[in-house]
Amino acid sequence: MAGARGLGLLLALLPVVSAAMPGTVVRLNKAALSYVSEIGKGPLQRALQVTVPYFLDRSGEVLRPTRIQILNVQVSQFHLSFIADFGIHLSAAANFTFKTFRVPEPLELTLPVELRADARVALSSIGTPVVSISRCFPLLGHPSDFDDSNSTSRALLGLVREHVNAVLSNKLCLGVASLVQELNVHLGTLIGLNPVGPESQIRYTVINAPTVTSDYISLDISAVLFLLGKPIILPRDAPPFALPPHVRSEDSTATVGLSQHLFDSALLLLQKAGALNLDITGQLRSKDNPLNTSALGLLIPEVARQFPEPMPVVLKVRLGATPVARLHPNNATLQLQPFVEVLAVASNSAFHSLFSLDVVVDLSLQLSVSRAKLQGATSVLGDIRVEVASSNVGFIDKDQVHALMGSVFEEPLLEHLNALLGIGIALPNVVNLLYVTPEVFVYEGYVVVSSGLFYLH
Repeated sequence: MAGARGLGLLLALLPVVSAAMPGTVVRLNKAALSYVSEIGKGPLQRALQVTVPYFLDRSGEVLRPTRIQILNVQVSQFHLSFIADFGIHLSAAANFTFKTFRVPEPLELTLPVELRADARVALSSIGTPVVSISRCFPLLGHPSDFDDSNSTSRALLGLVREHVNAVLSNKLCLGVASLVQELNVHLGTLIGLNPVGPESQIRYTVINAPTVTSDYISLDISAVLFLLGKPIILPRDAPPFALPPHVRSEDSTATVGLSQHLFDSALLLLQKAGALNLDITGQLRSKDNPLNTSALGLLIPEVARQFPEPMPVVLKVRLGATPVARLHPNNATLQLQPFVEVLAVASNSAFHSLFSLDVVVDLSLQLSVSRAKLQGATSVLGDIRVEVASSNVGFIDKDQVHALMGSVFEEPLLEHLNALLGIGIALPNVVNLLYVTPEVFVYEGYVVVSSGLFYLH
């Protein structure tokens, strides 16, 4: 399994399940192959360390079973490249060190081997990426004896070489195929849900066969969000999403495109879950707390008349409308339209509605990636817009309420929203795969994450 995980990084961003519309595109570029080649030498060496059966020594009058053991496999060169419209080509060079346990003198020799293999990358019947070896052949070099002065060794060398060649010609490709099979098992574990919140999840699904060019491998992926086990469905159909061929691919290992549809779905999930709602309260005994009836009564006389004694005030912030995300070149914004009800606690501990407000808040959205999650942070753009929706305390001066909202509403809203967006949403990945030195770029109608990858062994 360790070998599969090493080589599995090549397809490590391929999430798996079934859905309909692509909201995400994942590309692994040439740099991904270079990274896999670098970390994959160890797994490949272990896969090539096959068992060699006993050799029948016919040099004497009696057949002697002689044990041959591979002492070491040293992969000196490992290279992967894309095959357009097919998959991946593997080439490797390795030195095998053998020991022949022959009485009375053991024989030790090295054998250089070059390995060539082509692997098809496709989509399985259960919706998982699958890799299969379509062609594999080893090129065996000439062994070298560590002790050329030993005449017995020289006589035996040709026979041992024939035996080893016959074994390796078959078993090396079986070792590679076994490694690929472990990889496929590992890729199969991608099916499942990633938590977004206590009652919500995201599930990624590969919906088309991989597109392979000479520069990258690309997958169209559907991202489906769930709340209490039910999928979040936007009221309108998403337009097709396609990532331009070479957007942010230079020097990056992985390029992940996230469509407007994905952001809209995530915001609808947050709104339906009630995660954006909050209650804003203050400390009654605090000298600078404006959230009590005494402070509010200075602005609205009717509040002071109804509540001669200071009582706590609560702002109930509710998002009835879905937040709107706008993606423009180098600029991402959110617009919230909360309904804010201002309530006072009466002497019998019941809530008494004072007035309500329709509020519009424009926010700048800064996106970042940590480990394997997309996170966000917001700040207010311009002025918060306020309209009085209803009042049980007579006339309300909108300008005075606007000043109050700026002092008691803005900061708690940003703290709540940034804590929520800071939790993040899982990007397509497999276990132990991290995004490293990621950069986030905003384009018209989509976002691109350009990143390196690091696989925790």
